[in-house]
Parts: sequence; C-alpha cells; structure tokens
Amino acid sequence: MNREAFNLQYIVGSSLYGCLPLAQILPEVSRAHRGLIDIWPRAHGDQREQVEAMGHEAFAELLSAHGVKLGASTRFDLGPFGLQEEMKFANGFGASLLICGSKGPKDLKGGELRQAVGDFAEALRPHIDAAGEHDVTIAIENHGNALIESPDSMKWLVEFTDSPHLGIALAPYHLPDDAQQVAELITDLGSSLSLFYAWQHGMGCHEKLPKEQELMQLPGRGTLDFRPMLAALKKIDFSGWTEIFMHPVPR
Repeated sequence: MNREAFNLQYIVGSSLYGCLPLAQILPEVSRAHRGLIDIWPRAHGDQREQVEAMGHEAFAELLSAHGVKLGASTRFDLGPFGLQEEMKFANGFGASLLICGSKGPKDLKGGELRQAVGDFAEALRPHIDAAGEHDVTIAIENHGNALIESPDSMKWLVEFTDSPHLGIALAPYHLPDDAQQVAELITDLGSSLSLFYAWQHGMGCHEKLPKEQELMQLPGRGTLDFRPMLAALKKIDFSGWTEIFMHPVPR
C-alpha cells in the first residue's frame, strides 16, 4: 500500500533570537524548513515592535528579500479580546494565525471550570467572527495559572466555540510530563489543534541555568518522549504548524 509520508510543517518563533534585528533573523529563518516566521513582541522578543518602527512596507520588502513569509503573530500582550487591529495586520501579510492566552479565573476544576470555559467561549464569539472576516484563526495557548491550562479546559473550549477560526496552541511545557497524556489530548483536539509547540519543561525557564540545562526544554534534550506525540500528530494528519521552542533566562 502506498501512503504519502507525514511531515511536520515548521514555523520559527522570533523570540528564539531575543531582540536581534529582523535583518539578522530572517536569513536564518529562510534556511530553516519552510521559511515561515512567528513574530513576537516584548518581553520575549521585540520583533513586532521592530516592524512598526521600520514600517509595514519596509517589513514586506525585508521578508521578500529573504524569501520568508509571515505565518503567525504571537500577542499575549493584547490577549484574546484585543486582537482586532492585529487581525488586519496579519491578513495584510498573508498570516493565518494569531496566538494568545486566555482570560478568566484560574485554579478551577470540574463543573466550575466547565462553566467558566463556557463563559469565555461566549465572550469570544464576536472576536471569532471578526477572525473569520479577516481569514485568520485565534489560537489559545494552554498556559500555567490560566483558565485554559488543563486538557479538559482545552477540549471544552473547542467544543463550545466549534469554529475553524478558534483553535489551540498546544504547549507540552505547561502540562504534566506525561507523553501518553499529551498524545491522547492531541487526538482529542484533532482539527482544532492549530499549533504544536515542540517544547518540554526540562528544568524550567524561570531561573538562570547553565546552557546545557536550559536547553533541556528542547525536544530530545529532556526526559519527555516526543514519539507518542508525533504518532498522534500523524494519526490526526496534523496540518498546522510545529514550532520548536524554548524560553531562555533572562528573556
């Protein structure tokens, strides 16, 4: 039986380069995978601010010169209810994904969590509609100490919103160090998985560590086995982006 090979579609986060100029970053991105960049603002980088400083036309010329395309814009600073202008920016450059965190109470479980996720989903509806009008998807990252953190919260969010313009940016870093659990979550999310961060907890990203220990956040470096997750991504025929990721200390 002939089957097409399954391949991950990669995107590079600008935050991996700290606050280096885009003129230095884009040549690196053009040599990596598909030449797609995810632009980050402060405090994890400052490339989004660089875009505004140089102007959109100059940014477009810089992208073209290096054969790189804008694929995503990460805007935790704006949050899910403040993305309207960023939708226009993303659409203007052909980017299809806006990544941010959730809003709402934390440390909830069971029925209280389900109700809060439902309330968040309802508040998101006009923003999801706006995303559809701009041909972009809002991807909510599961983040520590947030409403959308646990597997249940992610599954309920996509159930309640039920829209191709709202998805999940899945970060294993913020989940228990259990490869099988993450793999099952990937399967459950299915087509609602918009972005997969190839990122594990390792020894964390909040205290300064020797570089080799810091790099344990990367796949293949720490203790988390990514093979079950890759199998799950293949099972759902994942067509979103994979972002090999870590946070340095200091940012």
